[in-house]
Amino acid sequence: MDKRNNDFDFDFTPIGQAIKKAREKTGMTREQLARIVDYDPRHLQAVENEGQYPSIELFIQLITMFGVSVDEYIFPEKEVKKSSIRRRLDAQLDRLDDRELSVIEATVNGLCKAKEPEE
Repeated sequence: MDKRNNDFDFDFTPIGQAIKKAREKTGMTREQLARIVDYDPRHLQAVENEGQYPSIELFIQLITMFGVSVDEYIFPEKEVKKSSIRRRLDAQLDRLDDRELSVIEATVNGLCKAKEPEE
């Protein structure tokens, strides 16, 4: 008798949405991606929007291509070191010079100060 846990119920939709968001951020269309990964655009749409599980090969290719961190989705109760958004932001910050970074720092300081409770 098969004793595997067949009650595995994982919602792939949030990961698919993260892949879609990362793809759109690069300016790549679903049709362009389909040509690169050799999958039908309708299959990619189902992965991105409907929570369809991709093959492991496609999954790894997509998260690697777009730098999507899946820890935050697979282990939601565990503190994630860096979310996909933080990793993308880090990569963008690496391309800025010190003058540009000082503008970002002032913006972040202003946002943090605005979140502090008034005394």
